[in-house]
Amino acid sequence: MKLFLGLIQPTSGSAMLLGEEPYRSTEGRARIGYMPENDCLPKSMTASEFLMHMAQVSGIPPGQARTRAADVLRHVGLDEERYRPIGEYSTGMKQRVKLAQAIVHDPVLVLLDEPTAGLDPDGRQEMLRLIHRTANTFGISVMLSTHLMGDVERTADSVIVLESGVLAQEGAVAKLTEETETLLIEVADRHEEFVTALAARGVQTSDDGQLLIIEQAREADYDLIRDAAVESGARIRRLSPERRTLTDIFRSRPA
Repeated sequence: MKLFLGLIQPTSGSAMLLGEEPYRSTEGRARIGYMPENDCLPKSMTASEFLMHMAQVSGIPPGQARTRAADVLRHVGLDEERYRPIGEYSTGMKQRVKLAQAIVHDPVLVLLDEPTAGLDPDGRQEMLRLIHRTANTFGISVMLSTHLMGDVERTADSVIVLESGVLAQEGAVAKLTEETETLLIEVADRHEEFVTALAARGVQTSDDGQLLIIEQAREADYDLIRDAAVESGARIRRLSPERRTLTDIFRSRPA
């Protein structure tokens, strides 16, 4: 992110952003926004004043800056709070201000550094919804940096995994978390009878305490599972292929 922001130069190789090397030209940098992780907002300014200032710094005339600031603060849910000093804001409200200043100048790309840092579960979900809505409403491409894999799965279309500065893996999130051939089964009752009926049909299972697991399930196994449930009288609550998560992918990588 520091390379893309033009704050540092590469020790080797190059970094291209919107067709330019951002550490050599300011034109590309003017078209991106940045939401920092650290708490770096001016506490004595109101959100309205701060957004107007950031808009004008980006070259927007004062009158347009005022309108743009009001529109963006309304978008992030701070319309009624925009005249309060930022120092009185909660952590969640400050995160919204940081997102607002990153998009107030209508960039084509916004870089978000740990946007859900310090938020409780409800605040995290709302921030992720806001990021998704921002991309759809304003047509802004979003680059998200986070160590929370659940946030990536909820928000991103594609993922890049870096290990010690080297590209380790990349691809579409949907592809990386696609269904596996492992089948998960949860029954409401008659657990042992159901397992016995499956075993009699040559279907081997393992048990993780809550779910029955069938590795390398075949299409024909679905019929055998149905027959075993009828014979044993077990009620099936869940029957679904297992999906990999990004966390699973990280855990499975060699140390």
